[in-house]
Amino acid sequence: MPFPKGFLWGGATAANQCEGGYDEGGRGLANVDVIPHGSERNDVSRGLRRMLDFEPGYYYPAQTGIDFYHHYREDIALFAEMGFKVFRLSIAWSRIFPNGTGEINPEGVQFYHDLFAECHKHHVEPFVTLHHFDTPLPLFEKGDFLNRETIDAFVDFATFCFKEYADQVTYWFTFNEIWADASNTYIEGTFPGGVKAHLAEAFQCEHNMMLAHAKAVLAFHNGGFKGKIGVIQSLEFKYPLNENDPADIKAANNEHVLQNQFLLDATFRGDYAPDTLECANRLAAVSGGSIEIREEDLEIMREAALYNDYLGVNNYQCRFLKAYDGENDLHHNGTGEKGTGRWRVKGIGEHVNKPGIPTTDWDWIIYPEGLFDLLVYIKQRYPNYKQIFITENGMGYKDPYKDGFVDDRPRIDYIEQHLRWLLKAMEVGVNVGGYFLWSLQDQFSWTNGYNKRYGFFYVDFETQKRTPKASAYWYKHVAQTRRLD
Repeated sequence: MPFPKGFLWGGATAANQCEGGYDEGGRGLANVDVIPHGSERNDVSRGLRRMLDFEPGYYYPAQTGIDFYHHYREDIALFAEMGFKVFRLSIAWSRIFPNGTGEINPEGVQFYHDLFAECHKHHVEPFVTLHHFDTPLPLFEKGDFLNRETIDAFVDFATFCFKEYADQVTYWFTFNEIWADASNTYIEGTFPGGVKAHLAEAFQCEHNMMLAHAKAVLAFHNGGFKGKIGVIQSLEFKYPLNENDPADIKAANNEHVLQNQFLLDATFRGDYAPDTLECANRLAAVSGGSIEIREEDLEIMREAALYNDYLGVNNYQCRFLKAYDGENDLHHNGTGEKGTGRWRVKGIGEHVNKPGIPTTDWDWIIYPEGLFDLLVYIKQRYPNYKQIFITENGMGYKDPYKDGFVDDRPRIDYIEQHLRWLLKAMEVGVNVGGYFLWSLQDQFSWTNGYNKRYGFFYVDFETQKRTPKASAYWYKHVAQTRRLD
C-alpha cells in the first residue's frame, strides 16, 4: 500500500535549537538560552546549581545554534531542492516580545515575515509552533506556566501572531511537547530550574499549559482566522514488563496517565476522565502536593476541544515499566554511553528494557510497533479526533562524516520501520496527514549537545556548511514515490 496522495512529507526544527542570534534584532532572552553545555550543564540539570544569566567561562549553545537566523534562505532553498513540501518551525516568543509581554520588537516581527516569504517563494508550506520550550526569561523567573499570568501572556502572544501572519501561515500549533516541558523541568530536572521528581508540579504544569492552549484555540476560532490549529504532544506507548503482573501493569498505567492520558483527555475531552483524575491525584500526592483544576478552566477547555483541527504526535520510542518502590533515582544519558540511563520514580515505576529489543547509544528503545499501538489507542479512546500528524520522529546517531558524505544507514532503517508501522495504522483507519522528521538539519540537543545528531543535513558547526546525508536522498525518493521499496 502506498501512502495516499496529499500525504505531506517534511521535517521539523525549533527556534531555540537552530536560530542563534540571541542578542540580534532586538531579541530578549529565554529560559533555555542560559543553560550551559558540558559538565556544567549536568550540574544545572541535577539541580546542584541554578543559572538564570550568562556566566563567564561557560559555553551556551543557544547563543549561536546553527545560525539559522542568518542561514535560513540557503536552508530553505536546500529543503526545497531535496523535495520537502512542508517545514515545521517555531517562532521565538522572546524575539517578538523581548520581555514576554508589553513592548513588541518590530525587527523580530519582520524576521518571521521574511522567513515565511522565503518558504512560499520555494513552495514550502510552514507549519508554525508558538512555544517550543522557550519561555521569555522574565516570565520564567516568575514561575513559568505554574504562574497563571504566563497563561494570559502566552494567549496575547499567540493572538498577535495569528493576526500578524494571517496571510502567510495556515497551519498553527500552540505548544510543542507539553509533557517534555513538564517532565524535563519538574521530574528529570534537565531543563532550567533542575527540579527532580515533583509529580504535583509536573501535573500542574501540564494542566496550565493545556488551559493556555485552550484559550489560544478559542482566540483563533473566535477571531475568525483562516487556517487550522492544534497542539503537539510527546507520546509514548507504555507496556508492563510482565503483562501478567498486576504491579507492572499499574506501573505502566501510572506513567501512561502522566505522559499520555492526562494530556489527551485535556485535548479531546476538555476535562479529565474519572480514572485519569484518580491516578493523577494519587501520583501528585506522592510528592506531597495536589493539582489545582478550577471549574472555569474546564469550561474553557471543553469548548476549545471542539475546535482542535489536528493533533501533532512526537514519537521516538515506547517504554517498558516494572514496579518500583524505592527512592527516586534519575540519571539522564546525555553522553551516548550506552546503559547509563536510569529512570526510577517513587509512586510510578522503573523504566526497563525487554531482552531482545535494540536500543540506541542513548538507551532509547527501537520498537516501531509502539507507534502503531499508540495511534490505535488514540483512535479508540478519542473517536472525536480529526487528524493526526507525526510531527517528530527520528533517530539520534553519531553520524560518521567521511569524504564529504554521511552514510547514516541506521537512521534510514529506523525511519523505514516506523513508516511501515505508520502505514499499518493508516490501514486500520487512523487518519494521518503527514510525517515530519526530527530534524531537518543537525541541531544541538538540549541534553546531548552536538554529539547526538538527528538531521537529514549534516552541519559542520565550525563552518556552518550543510551537507545532505544518505537519509536525505532516501527520504526524497520515498516522498516522490509514496512507497517504501
